This record gives sequence, structure tokens and C-alpha cells, in this order.
Amino acid sequence: MNKKKMIRLTALVGVATATGVVAEANQAHAATTTTTETTNQTTNASVESTQAAVDAAQSTFDTAQTSVDSAQANVTSASNNVTSASATLSSAIANKEAATSENIASATSAVSSQAVVVASASQAVSEQAGVVSAAASVQASAQAEATSASASLSSSSANVASATSALSAAEAALTSDQSTAANNLSAAESAASSASAAVSSDQAAVDNAQAAVASAQAIVDAVAEVQSSDVINMSVAYITALKNYLANPSSANAAALQEVAKGADYVKELQQKFKSDASLDVVVDPSDPTVQEALSVYAVNLINHLRNQYGLTTAFGASANANVAAIDFVKKYYDDEDWNIFGTTGSDGKGHNKNGLDAYADQLNTSIAEDAGSGLTTWVNGKATMATTTLHNLLYAVYSDIATMLFDDGGTNNWSHAQSIFEDGTILGTDGFNNVYLGVAFDKYGYAHYELYNATEGNHLGNNAYSLDVQTAAQALLTNAQASLASAKASLQRMTTNLMVAKAAVVAAQNQLAALENSSANDLVAVTKARTQLASAETSYQTALATYKQKEEALKKAGDNLAAAQASLEAAQATLATAKAKLAELEETVANLTNADQLLAAAQAAYEQAVANLTTATGNLGAAQVDLAKAESQLALAEDTAEQAKVRAAIAAQVDQQLNGSTANDRQSAGQDATSLKTNGRALTATVATASAAKQKQGANQGRLPQTGNDDQEASTMALVGLGMLGLTTGLYGYKKKITE
Repeated sequence: MNKKKMIRLTALVGVATATGVVAEANQAHAATTTTTETTNQTTNASVESTQAAVDAAQSTFDTAQTSVDSAQANVTSASNNVTSASATLSSAIANKEAATSENIASATSAVSSQAVVVASASQAVSEQAGVVSAAASVQASAQAEATSASASLSSSSANVASATSALSAAEAALTSDQSTAANNLSAAESAASSASAAVSSDQAAVDNAQAAVASAQAIVDAVAEVQSSDVINMSVAYITALKNYLANPSSANAAALQEVAKGADYVKELQQKFKSDASLDVVVDPSDPTVQEALSVYAVNLINHLRNQYGLTTAFGASANANVAAIDFVKKYYDDEDWNIFGTTGSDGKGHNKNGLDAYADQLNTSIAEDAGSGLTTWVNGKATMATTTLHNLLYAVYSDIATMLFDDGGTNNWSHAQSIFEDGTILGTDGFNNVYLGVAFDKYGYAHYELYNATEGNHLGNNAYSLDVQTAAQALLTNAQASLASAKASLQRMTTNLMVAKAAVVAAQNQLAALENSSANDLVAVTKARTQLASAETSYQTALATYKQKEEALKKAGDNLAAAQASLEAAQATLATAKAKLAELEETVANLTNADQLLAAAQAAYEQAVANLTTATGNLGAAQVDLAKAESQLALAEDTAEQAKVRAAIAAQVDQQLNGSTANDRQSAGQDATSLKTNGRALTATVATASAAKQKQGANQGRLPQTGNDDQEASTMALVGLGMLGLTTGLYGYKKKITE
């Protein structure tokens, strides 16, 4: 159903009917109130009646739609049957054309030949079935023998298990007490041995700790003297020449400085002044924090003494943070990158890792300068060898490096090491060194690195600063050594007590074992008997095992033979099935050729019947579609009528309400207006215009005159205007309906 169409027709029918309802309602109300109520009841009954008609029309439409759907399905099925019958007819025609006497004779001959093939294949299947039956019998016999051998083997195995259990019980009875006692003795001896080893180890630790304390005490006694005596004093002439050179690094000033410094000979002279004390010959780790503190304080004191002689008042500092940064930098950019700054001969090294310095300066957000020296490496015949890492060697390396930087730094270095020591606020022409802290580290090749950092509040390199008193570092070594000694002595005392307890346990275990040595005679006899029974059971088991293996092998062979025979039977059966299928196909060909006339006649009749059925189904579909169109038209008309009834009822109720609230004159005027509306379309137009003007005038007077109850009258007038407009569309509906029909 076209929904848009239904809505449009309903509106037109409602408008046409509404005009008549208004006139009838006004006339009825002018006569009597009772008549108005009767009219309302009549219009309501009309609504119910027309809705019932709509429901009936809808049911008729649904039934017609179902009939159309069923008819369409029948047409589709009949069309498919025609297609199938047409294909069958074409095949029958082709078969009729091929049904010559020669083809029939040839097909009959082929059937005879294939029958011989089928008979031969059937005989082969029968013969192979006999082979399978014989193989199955052999396999069944082998299975029975294997089952018997398996049972015998299981029995023998159970006997072995029983004998083994008996022997184990006898041996357990024989060895239980002795074994327990022996284990106790072994455990006690092991504990005593461990306790003795622990005592020895702790005694050695105590001895080492006592030696470390003695060494640390010697360092404490000697390091202050070393610090005070290991100073480098510069002559006035050297200081003057160095200042001249740093102010103006000309060739003349460089030569004058070199002449005053005296070169390598004077370095050797200074190195010989280093105080060598046997108390400093203690092996230490260069990266140990305490050693690091001693080295950096020692180096800074040497440098600050030189800066003081030079006339500078700003001193370098030393801190734990600067040392940690130095160790981290050297490990990352020298050790991890295999960067040998001097090489193996002193002339084949890579020099400073400048890229590493730049990267680390960016990481710390500060300025960094680096000096490097031979450190722990001495030069022998042009080759570098690693010296023993003792506190003496470390202090001497620092002293020697700083001395070399002052007096043997000519040539390509242009006195840059001396410049880094004696500049103030800048190093090697780079500003930003206003608060210098020194960190000392040794790379894996033994070379010393002196990292000069500008410390700020942001990079924290000046945090955890050291006292520049080397005595403090030495005292820390002594304190640590004394603590280690106290701990070692306490551990030794515990291990000595443990050793005494362990030795007592050994004695008790030895006594327990001796008491049990004479109580095992009966247990030994039982063990001997159990061993004999076990040997016999094992012999029987081996015999049963050999028989079982033999029978299992025979069973496997019989199974293989049966499987092969079954496979051959299946192959013969497949061959027979193929031959039979081909024979059936040939027989069907002969039958088709022989009965070609009958098959063609049947196919022709089936085709004609299918065509007739399709014609009938198509006619039924057309009739159903006609019925559906009628039902659709009836449903549309019923819905239009129902909508008209609803509009009539609504307008009747509205007019009745308006008339009940008006005066007798108003009702008479309304009746006249309705009569005019019903009989004269042109007069209605003038009435509408007048009513509109009166309404405007009254609206203009509302602001200054009181209301006198004319609202009802105006409402009646406006209702009549609306009814008049409805009446204007009556002609449109009649025109539209005529076209539709």
C-alpha cells in the first residue's frame, strides 16, 4: 500500500465531509440540545463502523498478498521444471540419433567383454579372501603364544622383584645400624673438618687484619711527614720566566723558560727527593674511595702549594663527587673504548679523547680540562710495563706526574700542563673555571688522569668535599683496618667454639660404631640366602625374557603377513568395484540405445506437461495480482472513509461546544453563516474578510474597553471561517477522486 497516497486522500475526504458536519451540527443545535447529543453519538458510531471496515479490508488485502506470493513461488518452480525437462528432451533426442544398429551392436559387445573382466576380478577377490583367512589364523595362534610368554615373563619378573626386596630387607637389616653409625661418624668428621678449616681461615683473616692494622698505623705515622716533605719549590727565575711565557708565548720566552726549567735532568732531581717510606708499601686498590681521597688530597695540596708560590690566592678543591666523576669518565671513554692515551711506546698513543671530553662536559653541564701522566707505568727500553699498585707507587706517580708537567713539558705541548695549573678563572684559553675541583683516576693501562672540573650548585661536583689534610685520609685507613681486625677476631672465636663441639661429636660417633660391630652374624646369613634366591630368580627371568622376545617377533611377522594379505584383498575388491561400475555404465548405454524411442516420447511428454504447468501458474499469478490490486483499492477507500468519520466527529464536538456557550442570536447567526457556507462559496469569502477586520478592530479596542463576553462570539466566527476554508477544497477532492477511479 502506498502510504503517501493514503495520507493525501484521507485529508481531502476529511475536508469535504467536515463542511457537511458543521452545517448539520449547527442546525441541530439551533433546534435543540438533545438533538446535538444525538448527532455526536451518530458520528461516534460512524467512526467505529468505518474502522471495522478498515480492519476487514486490511485482512482481505493480507490474504490477497499471500496468494500472490504463493502464485509467484509456483511460477518459479514451474519455470525450473521447464528448464530441466528441456535438458532431458535434448539428451533423449541425441540418444535417439545415436541409436543405430551399429552402435547398439558395439555397445552390446562391450558389455560382454566387461562381464568377462568382472568375473575374473571376482575370482581374484575370492582367492585373496582365502589368503587373508589363513593369515588371520596364523596371527591368532602367534598372539596366543605371545600372550602366554608375556604371562610367564611377568611371573618371572615378579619373582625377581620379590627376591630383590628380600635381599634389600636383609641387607638393610645388616647395614642399618652400622650405616647409620658410619654416616654419623662421617658427618661428624666432615663437620669437624669444616670447623677446622673455618678456624684456619679465620686465623689467617686475623693475621691479615693485624698486618693491615700495622700497615695502616705506619701510614698514619708516615703520611703526614710525606705530605710536608713532598713539596715542589720553584725558583723565582722559573716563576718569572713562566709568567712571561704565559703572558706572551713567543719563541724567545719559550726558550728562556726552557733554559730556566733545566728540562728532564731537573725532573729526575725532583723525583729523587720523593720521600720513600717502607710503611707505604701496602697493596691498595686505586679505585677504593679511601685511596681516592688520599690521592686527590695529595695532588691538590701539591698544586695549591705551587699556585701559592706563583702568587695565586684561589685554590683547587677535592671532593668525593669529583673523584666519582673522574672514575666514571675514564671507564666510559678510555677503558670501555680501548683508548690508550700513550700507547705501548709512548709515541703511538691516541692522545686525549677530545670527543669524550666534549660529551662528558655536556652531560655534566660544566667545563672540563684533563691532564694525563705516565702514572703507574715506568719506561724501560722504550716499552711500558705495569708497576706494583701500592700506596707508595700511587703517591709517587702523582708526585712525578705533577713535577713532569712543570719542568719537562716543552715541545708540542707548549707548556699546556703548566698553564692548566697556574691559570686563574680560565684553563688553556677556556673561560668558566672559577671553582676548580680535581678528580684523580687510573685507566686500565696504568696511566693517570687528572680531571679539572668547574663545580657549580647545579652539577654538585663540589659536594662531599675532602679536608685537604692527608692525615685524615690515612686515619680512615687505620680505622677501617681496626674494624676489620675486630670482626675477624670475633669470627675466629665463634669458629674455635664450633670446632670443639664438632670434635666431641666425632668421638661419640666412633664409640657408637664400635658397639655395633659384633651384632650382625644372623643378618649376614639372611643376606647370603637372599642373594642365592635372587640369582635363581634372575636366571628364570632371563629365560622367560628370551622366550617372550621370540614369540613377540613371531607375532609381529604374522601381523605383517596378515596386513599385507588384507591390503591385497582391498586392492582386488577395488578392482572388482571398478569393473562392475564400468559394466553397469555399458549396460545403461545399451538400454538407452535400445529404448531410444520410448525415452524420447517420455521426455517430450514431460516437457509439454512442464510448459502447460508454467502457463497455468502464470495465469494464476496474474489473477492473484488482480485480486491484490482490488484489495489494495478497497483498503485505501476504507481508510479514507474512516478518517472522514473521525474528522466529522471532531468538528461536530467543537461546534456543539461553541454553540452551547453563545446567545440565541449568536446561534441564529451561526446557523445563517453555516447556510451561507453550504450554499454560496463566493459569499463565504466576503464573510471571512469581514470577520478578520472585526477581529483587528476589537484587538485595537482591548487596551481601553473592558471585556464583555464577546470571546465566544469571535470563536464561533473563526470556526465558521475555518469551515469555509474546508469547503473550498471540496471541489478539489471530487476532482482527485474522479481521476483515481
